Amino acid sequence: MKKLMVLLFTMSVALSTKAQTWQDAAVGGWINGDGDAKVEIYKKDNKYYGKITWLRDPNEENGTPKIDDENPDETKRAQSILGLVILQGFNFEEGFWKNGTIYDPKNGKTYKCEMWLDGKTELKIRGYWGIVYRTETWTKAK
Repeated sequence: MKKLMVLLFTMSVALSTKAQTWQDAAVGGWINGDGDAKVEIYKKDNKYYGKITWLRDPNEENGTPKIDDENPDETKRAQSILGLVILQGFNFEEGFWKNGTIYDPKNGKTYKCEMWLDGKTELKIRGYWGIVYRTETWTKAK
């Protein structure tokens, strides 16, 4: 009986560790579908977020840093795109990161979003606008 209890305890710890590892599998750097930005996904207070940590072209043609000039909030239009948090508030449920949002600094719009892994090196990002959606594949950064 004691051996059975030890075995069950060991299995439950192993399974919970595996589940913890799986839910954190998106944590790290990802290159967006256009290849022009790297987004670092991180976990904070049991939710997942992502911020832009690299841009292929960090400056405008005149040499000034790219700013969030399409933001609907006028007070945020002068902030840099580099360092901008674009993924917010995701929960991990049943193999998906759900109930989050993605902000597109190219058009200043925020969309409902979910994410899931496709293998170990591809992250599918699906943004919703009503019933219309677009899915993009991000690649694990090296």
